[in-house]
Amino acid sequence: MAIIGNLSPDQLHSFNSQGYFVLESFASAEDIDAMRKRMDQLLHDFDCSATASIFSTKNQQQSTDNYFYESGEKISFFFEEKAFGNDGELQQPKELSINKVGHALHELDPVFKGFSYSEKVSSLFSSLGYKRPIIIQSMYIFKQPGIGGEVVPHQDNSFLYTEPPTCTGLWLALEDATITNGCLWAIPGSQKNGLVRRFIRGEGGVTFDRPSPEYDQKDFVPIEVKAGSLVVIHGDLIHQSFENQSSKSRHAYSLHVVDTDGCKWAQDNWIRRKVEPEPLYVSSSELKFDL
Repeated sequence: MAIIGNLSPDQLHSFNSQGYFVLESFASAEDIDAMRKRMDQLLHDFDCSATASIFSTKNQQQSTDNYFYESGEKISFFFEEKAFGNDGELQQPKELSINKVGHALHELDPVFKGFSYSEKVSSLFSSLGYKRPIIIQSMYIFKQPGIGGEVVPHQDNSFLYTEPPTCTGLWLALEDATITNGCLWAIPGSQKNGLVRRFIRGEGGVTFDRPSPEYDQKDFVPIEVKAGSLVVIHGDLIHQSFENQSSKSRHAYSLHVVDTDGCKWAQDNWIRRKVEPEPLYVSSSELKFDL
């Protein structure tokens, strides 16, 4: 069955001019409840004594162990930087210590797969002109109260590069996201300047190929949204979020999608798949995606 695009001309204009747009009420209350309850169960079943992998965007060169690499095809748990005390023990329950869960929830968990491969997600990418899109990673992000870590300014194409670049991010608010609890911030129109740098995996680990530019914080605008809203993010848009110092969490579910028709996955990306991902749909001559 053909996938019909569901975006309006105004939404497409916002994406092309501003680098992002918001779809309010994209997920139903039932969708949100199902994903949150499923994550509660995954956290309950997670044995935190088996791993202590910490995620940080400030020092991502440290995140180069096999647990991190293999998470591209698994459901893996990453702690907040401030989750552990000086004695190496968790300072709060594990449910309040996890930074994110990734990066294959969309493939391996039926609840998250059901949402990720829904017709409304496919229709969105049809509107954006994707021919054979795949979800290359998914993340459940907690932004824990009091310790939810900062995400420094970045572009999604840096981490998930295709030639030519095709990454688009979907950021679904599972709770209200405000300035107080660490909402997204972006520089409108910054995607027009192209990709600044790449995050490359080599024999010695992962590293950026050049330093980060300095950004003027006055150029960023907050993207405050209600639970259920979807933020659609161009792969070259400069965006960030600040540390959550409030008493409220800011749960979100994030997907990153690339096209596989007429483009090539970069072999030096951090994700090196062993199994080819299932496309959301195929709308033209199918080209094999070499991972």
